[in-house]
Amino acid sequence: MAFTVKDVAALREKTGCGMMDCKKALTEANGNMEAAIDYLREKGLAAATKKAGRIAAEGMAYACVHGNVGVAVEVNAETDFVAKNADFQNFVKTVAETVAAANPADMDALMAAKAAGHDASVEDLRKEKVLTIGENIKVRRFQRYEGVVTAYIHMGGKIAVLVKFDASAEVASKPGFQEYAQNVAMQIAALNPLYLNSSLVPADVVEHERKIAAEQAAGTGKPANVIEKMVEGKIKKYYKEVCLVEQEYVKDSKMSIQQYTDSVAKELGGEIKIVDYVRFEKGEGLEKREDNFADEVASMIK
Repeated sequence: MAFTVKDVAALREKTGCGMMDCKKALTEANGNMEAAIDYLREKGLAAATKKAGRIAAEGMAYACVHGNVGVAVEVNAETDFVAKNADFQNFVKTVAETVAAANPADMDALMAAKAAGHDASVEDLRKEKVLTIGENIKVRRFQRYEGVVTAYIHMGGKIAVLVKFDASAEVASKPGFQEYAQNVAMQIAALNPLYLNSSLVPADVVEHERKIAAEQAAGTGKPANVIEKMVEGKIKKYYKEVCLVEQEYVKDSKMSIQQYTDSVAKELGGEIKIVDYVRFEKGEGLEKREDNFADEVASMIK
């Protein structure tokens, strides 16, 4: 029995499996839709798909450095228990290693790439883990930097930070630089700066903050020139809160991160510049799973 592209699409709609898996299933089933569904179920692919709709907001944020390549990834699972599973953690590390080696352009390219140390793709390996671990697993995001980079993982994978610096090989190889880089990464983990510096804050964001500051200052009844200075003071304070290089250094409130960077550069006899960074917090912005123990027990005894 022949089948069409529409049949492949229909099977995908029913099972949620990939297009190539659906095409293979219809080929094996000679175009019979029900037999193709059974084929996918027998192969475990449909079972993995059933889990795909379940909330995955736990998991692990991970960062590492391989030579001059740094990678940060977030991989989600349904429960914190699975996040502590060695098999899950090894999968997360495999994803990071694949990003480092394959340099994928986007998430689709990453999932299609051959997983580091495996014959299967990252997506096929993910499906395998869904079946063996028993929870929905999603690779959510990744970042890759080349050059002078440092990685930091907080609380076993709750937060992962990756920072890229502009520094000479000589400066970057010194122990003092390694300590400095880790301190900057820990600052990012702790204070979660939204921007690297004030020049990167979008104009509409600044205007919004300026408007709020102006409304607050207007209520003081002070002259216009004083109000203007008050508004500018509020904006400077805002920058110190949300911009990394302008934040107070958590280990020494007498200096900003920029001043700390300059002091270390002088001490090491070179120049250091923070170029970019990412901070991944596990489950950030995702809907959280709400478990009802009574309902769960009831469902088990039906």
